[in-house]
Amino acid sequence: MYPVLIALAATLGDKIDSAFYGFDVAIYKIFGAMQNGFFTAISKVFTSFGDENFVIPLAVLGVILCLFKKTRKYGFALVFAIAIGTLVTNVVVKPMVLRIRPYNTLQNAPIWDEYSKWYQAAGALSESDYSFPSGHTTAAFEAAIAMALCFRSDGKKGISWIFPIIAVLTMCSRIYLMVHYPTDVIGGFFVGTCAGVIGYFLSKAVCKLFEKTKLDKIDLEKISKKGFNPKAVTAVICIALVAMFCNSFIPALSEGGDAKRCEYAGTDYDCQNEARVDDDKYYPLDTDGDGQKEYYCKIHWKQLNPQK
Repeated sequence: MYPVLIALAATLGDKIDSAFYGFDVAIYKIFGAMQNGFFTAISKVFTSFGDENFVIPLAVLGVILCLFKKTRKYGFALVFAIAIGTLVTNVVVKPMVLRIRPYNTLQNAPIWDEYSKWYQAAGALSESDYSFPSGHTTAAFEAAIAMALCFRSDGKKGISWIFPIIAVLTMCSRIYLMVHYPTDVIGGFFVGTCAGVIGYFLSKAVCKLFEKTKLDKIDLEKISKKGFNPKAVTAVICIALVAMFCNSFIPALSEGGDAKRCEYAGTDYDCQNEARVDDDKYYPLDTDGDGQKEYYCKIHWKQLNPQK
């Protein structure tokens, strides 16, 4: 059994690794058997919908939508959902669970030979932080559920299904690319779904508050005496979404096997996380006193430089 024993001081992430090892490996084998060039390309497309380069501009778009009476419900739903999901995932759960990425922790596992081939075949992408829950999955579902509920409330049930489908494909892409355990994306699914639902109901409450107060007068559409053409507005939003997607997808094309990796090498694993090379916050460290500075991922940078 992997691992045979868990130290008393083991993190919650270590315990999840052990408890769900069989389940995670079984799912990996399904996705590994599916690998081909087409599915790899599709996975890289859909994983971009959960990237911060897409989600942060999406939150900005949400703020803009809040300023128009007709789209206020959608804007607040997006802003609340993204804020809640981000806080829960990145501020609360990841630092609490401390689960290391599978391309690190599986190095000493029986599945490593198979997994490493799948990981390389999928492009050998890497991240620089903890693994549980999947931030990309959380981001995809928080926005998707919030938007689906908004569209359904306006009687647009056909459109509402598009968002959860994209979120599910984003979730699957994280497993296919081998950068998350299947249990990571399940965690992201639950966090994102809850954030989306809460965001939607908070949006409804805030919109009712606006309607009962002078805040309801906040409407940028009033700058135009004739109002805005709905088709033109829809076209502008679609163009903005395409631009946001390109902002996420195009940089991702250069990620993968040639990326600068964390220079941490330990007895448990040699870190394959992405190193922070262009980040003033995570500057290079001379950890062994030989005068040579080395680059580390966020996890090992903080471990080696705890005073920061």
